[in-house]
Amino acid sequence: MLKQFKFKKLKFLNVNRKKKTTEVVNLFGERVAKSIGRTIIAGFGVIGFFYIAPVFINFANQEIFSSEFQNDSRKIMVYKLNGKEEEISVDVSETFDEKDLLSDILTLNDLETESVRLSASTISQLFKDTNYNLDDVRVNKLVRPVALTWLPNEIKRIENTKKRKNLFIQIVLPLILEENNNIKLDRLKLFTIINKNNNTKLEKKWLNQKYKQYGVPSKDLSTLKIRMDEIPTSLAIAQAAKETGWGTSRFALEGNALFGQWTWSGEGLKPKDAEKNQGHKVMKFNVLQASVRAYQRNLNTHKSYKEFRKARAKLRDEGLELDSIILSEHLDKYAETGKKYVDTIQKIIDQNDLKDFDDAKLLPSSKKLESLI
Repeated sequence: MLKQFKFKKLKFLNVNRKKKTTEVVNLFGERVAKSIGRTIIAGFGVIGFFYIAPVFINFANQEIFSSEFQNDSRKIMVYKLNGKEEEISVDVSETFDEKDLLSDILTLNDLETESVRLSASTISQLFKDTNYNLDDVRVNKLVRPVALTWLPNEIKRIENTKKRKNLFIQIVLPLILEENNNIKLDRLKLFTIINKNNNTKLEKKWLNQKYKQYGVPSKDLSTLKIRMDEIPTSLAIAQAAKETGWGTSRFALEGNALFGQWTWSGEGLKPKDAEKNQGHKVMKFNVLQASVRAYQRNLNTHKSYKEFRKARAKLRDEGLELDSIILSEHLDKYAETGKKYVDTIQKIIDQNDLKDFDDAKLLPSSKKLESLI
């Protein structure tokens, strides 16, 4: 009996030990499982934090903590002018290769030329010798293809306001018409491609190039058609006149900056009232033509001018001429003064009868351009 009792007691102890061991194992397993679970959850939390934090901080900086109006509409794309990069800004939903977007502008800007800066008197004589005067242009609507590289330094010393304005218009008018002609030719080719059932390899290659040039990675033809369009001549002249003081500003004379486009790189012309090492600079161009092309590309691609492009497309759809007064209403983001800037541009157009030049044609320098006359 004693042995049997001891055996039972031993058996009972063994069972208890097994129970306790099982409980310990189960408890350990639960703790390990909970620990792993917590680790996984914490990991996801950390990853989520680092993913969301930059977005929140950026939003807070722009929308909550910033009390200043930030106008970045003149930060035209990425520039590598003079070896420096610029910040690009077009439609937020789009991505693109900035080299493709700006390749033609950069090529034009880097154009080597041996031409010298002509004096105001020399330019005036050149215009007389070629029978190029604005009164004639207003009547006959034909402009001599005289492309100057620089504005004359003496333009700011011309006291007669009318003479100074006329000289400025005579210089920039052919450049604006030249760039509009380039767009017209591209637009004609685009419509030819759209109306064909099948396109050649060369046409497809050209189309892909234009998608890149106008920042349309989606390859949407309707978007490209809206962007690939002219800027009314009177509007371009008015904006150039406003930004340069009719060609007398330091930015225009030293950097061929006709439209006051900004840069935050090490290159450019610093405004005199700007603090050292802070704020923007006005972008420099090697030739006047590059400034005009960059201005047009800016209005045709930057997100700030989406409404401008919509209004222009609406006029096209209704079969109407591009009206600079109507379109200028959508350029309030071009300057911090907003609506006041628009009012100024409209006054310049009206007071100087700039609409007279909207239907002017550039005399062809090649047979290819004869179709535009």
